[in-house]
Amino acid sequence: MNGERIENSPQKTTAHSSWIGKGWQYCRDRGNTALKIMRTRGPNQIQFWLLALLIGVGAGFAALGFRLGIAALQRMIYGADDLTLASMAQGLPWYWVLIVPVIGGLVVGVILDRFTPDGRVRAVADVIEGAALEGGRVEMREGLASAAASLITLGTGGSSGREGPVVHLAGVISTAVATRIKASPMTGRNLLGCAVAGAVAASFNAPIAGALFAHEVILRHFAIHSFAPIAIAAVAGTVINRLEFGGLTEFTLPQAMSLAFYIELPAFMLLGLLSALVAVAMMSAIFRADRVGTWVMGKIGWPRWSRPAIAGLLLGAIAIPFPHIIGVGYETTEAALSGQIGLLAAIVFALVKAVAVAITLGGRMGGGVFSPALVMGSLTGLAFGIIATSALPDLSGTVNLYAFAGMGAVGAAILGAPISTAMIVFEMTGDWQTGIAVMTAVSLSSALASRLVRRSFFLTQLENRGVRIAEGPQVWLPQKMRITAILRPVDAANAPAPDLVRNLVADGHALLEGTPLDQALREFDRTGAAFLPVIRPPESPTDPDEPVSDPEIIGVVYHIDALRALNQALTETAAEEHG
Repeated sequence: MNGERIENSPQKTTAHSSWIGKGWQYCRDRGNTALKIMRTRGPNQIQFWLLALLIGVGAGFAALGFRLGIAALQRMIYGADDLTLASMAQGLPWYWVLIVPVIGGLVVGVILDRFTPDGRVRAVADVIEGAALEGGRVEMREGLASAAASLITLGTGGSSGREGPVVHLAGVISTAVATRIKASPMTGRNLLGCAVAGAVAASFNAPIAGALFAHEVILRHFAIHSFAPIAIAAVAGTVINRLEFGGLTEFTLPQAMSLAFYIELPAFMLLGLLSALVAVAMMSAIFRADRVGTWVMGKIGWPRWSRPAIAGLLLGAIAIPFPHIIGVGYETTEAALSGQIGLLAAIVFALVKAVAVAITLGGRMGGGVFSPALVMGSLTGLAFGIIATSALPDLSGTVNLYAFAGMGAVGAAILGAPISTAMIVFEMTGDWQTGIAVMTAVSLSSALASRLVRRSFFLTQLENRGVRIAEGPQVWLPQKMRITAILRPVDAANAPAPDLVRNLVADGHALLEGTPLDQALREFDRTGAAFLPVIRPPESPTDPDEPVSDPEIIGVVYHIDALRALNQALTETAAEEHG
């Protein structure tokens, strides 16, 4: 008893609490010190790997939460998740199938109208732009709104994919970390790559493909210095997925595959070419639907928040006879990969799915294009395989193998990611015997599609917005840079004579403050001048009778300074890509 009283004495408790307080204070001080060092010097290698691990875990939980959220919403509304959604929807009243996408579209429209300046969902293309032009940062407020809109879209009958919004949501996580530690552009891009790798790996249970996707699509280079942290994040995201779903592959092959290597290879080459045409047609349909939707909204004059609801009405009407278009489409994909769909049904399903995806994305609803590409590819491959194996039954394997090859071929052509898409198919099936067929089809589809569209779906999206990343850093770097960084004050010792500067302004040879470097270089080429004045336009007079004042000359920009700045930026980019 005395021992117990001594153990629980106030002096002992106070000393114990003091020890805990000092330990907590020590850890907090060390953490603040480490954060200050990272802000001023950047993270060292060990710190960066730790950040990669934490970001990979965060991205994995984001992907898992997004997936479970969609499934919960689908079960609440339709009574089933995506794996049995099409079958369950067949037994629902037609008016329910029709009205649910409309209500979902209204909610999506209000969210995007309230929280985005353009009413557009953020996805993979915006992450690519953030990596190239924004130092690895993406829009955070718009990204969270896009994730919510995409979750509602897919849960209420939209026909798109979940991976695009998850990739951007992971980018929001890395942006928050990069902003917190004041990361340099190179560090920010690497953190963004880690987030994307973790999200893709968690979405597909595919760590290798997740790491490759981050390099191939987002960073658009394979730098050695970024490979280890991105791989760590991809493994972390995969672990999160497997803690919930186990180590099972996404799609289970119904029987052992066999491939007559030399005999069937020409058939898989033809499938690759066909898949490229399907991919190009699907991309064209989406972009055309977006233009038509914009034109229609301009004609009828309705508010932009009503656009997703109109798209939802069209989707609901299509879903009544074709419920397979609802949601991500994994039930249809698995049926195609297991050969449970006939030739005519596969062709019809593919056509209807393409229309539904174009309406969803053209109607400014949420979601991405990744999963729809896999659905289209599996249906295309299945239809081709049925024809090929029927024509030469004694020389052919199973139709399932063609479905897998088509899934990879169409996906690679749309995403512009032949390496990571082929790896995703391998890891989703767990059957490496399909490798030669998938790689053959993927290589041909990517080659032909790149000739027909010259860029991927994501890069075409950016091109349509005036962001020219596809041509390389020598094009987009001058668009990003501003002449303000190389401006020489008019009163500097090495500045030109004031009279000469004023004469150039009077002749109309001047640059506006904040002009992009690419425009400045074009103006130098046009005028042949060694320097150009930089002006700030005057404010408009409040009184119409008041004369307009002259523009304010704030400095000059020399041609040699512009070329030197561009050369330095290209050198730094090359060092990052090849480091």
